[in-house]
Amino acid sequence: MAYLAGLIVLDAPASALNNAGADAGARTDNVVTVKRIRTASGTIPYVSAQAFRYWWRTTAAQEPGWVAAPVFREAKIAYADANPVANWDDDLFGYMRAPSKKTDAGSVEGTTPLEKDREITRVSPVRVSTFVAVAPSPIVTDFGTMTRQNGDPVPHEHEFYRAHLRGLLSIDLTSTGTFYDTQRVGIKNMDSNRREAARAAECTEMVVRGQKAWRLPLDQRRHRLEVLLGALAALNGGAKQALHYTDLTPAVVALAVVRHANNPFHRLLGASRTHETIFHRKAFDEAVDVYKSDFLSDIYLGWAENFLDDERAACVTAVEASSLKDRIHLGHPVTAIQHMARAVAAPESGGWFA
Repeated sequence: MAYLAGLIVLDAPASALNNAGADAGARTDNVVTVKRIRTASGTIPYVSAQAFRYWWRTTAAQEPGWVAAPVFREAKIAYADANPVANWDDDLFGYMRAPSKKTDAGSVEGTTPLEKDREITRVSPVRVSTFVAVAPSPIVTDFGTMTRQNGDPVPHEHEFYRAHLRGLLSIDLTSTGTFYDTQRVGIKNMDSNRREAARAAECTEMVVRGQKAWRLPLDQRRHRLEVLLGALAALNGGAKQALHYTDLTPAVVALAVVRHANNPFHRLLGASRTHETIFHRKAFDEAVDVYKSDFLSDIYLGWAENFLDDERAACVTAVEASSLKDRIHLGHPVTAIQHMARAVAAPESGGWFA
């Protein structure tokens, strides 16, 4: 049992990447507000995990070979195909699909049929946290006008912020490409139609974590994850990009395969008393000491030049003094992600997927 753990920092120099819509309490009725957390120390912008997963999923869909699940709509409901054998995002991002009450349920062209009176659910092997600013950040209101018409300009407002957004990810490698065939909520991944697809795809029927399951060949499981990680290096998306274009290439990443689902990189960055983002040397040393035996892979750190250069230098010093320095690789975030992607695809990674 192993998990790919990660820390990601997005640099938002003047951005509104995830909005909350209109503010009912605003002085005007046309203000678009950003998502925020109000704390005693100040207002903290954030990006929801759903938004980040959507960016990652849609970026992955542009990668060569990626097989995205078709999405279908019936009146007020929408659902993905929910076939993890065929669709890579159904496998990695999970699903929930229940029988339609319509008499023609399952007959929508292009869907994998669903058994009558049987819902299927899959807990996502990919877990993502909310991306929260490292420190409180003032939120600015920007004013604009619509002036391409005769008469008075029409004013409007929207909010943006300057922040370093920190988030965590964890990928359950055991469950990647493994489809549980039980009656328990969350791991009721299969029905008779999906079992047929599993047999056709040469999946192996086996017991995983005490549950009956179907498992794709190992090379396919590794390849799906390799492509997904590759998409992280090309991450794109976000709201208000026409007005506040923001490069979503991670400014900082930390990635490794570990024995457990907890994240050893959680506290590597912090905020100073003046609300500046800092590299926390003591937290780094502590994490290396506490989790030394839990790292199954090398540790891939990415820190872009010209992003908090003094803190990057402190990180370099910490790595050079670390007892794991021979297993820690520091470079650009894209390089770190690519190295991690190649590591999960390598022949020696097989034990991580058991």
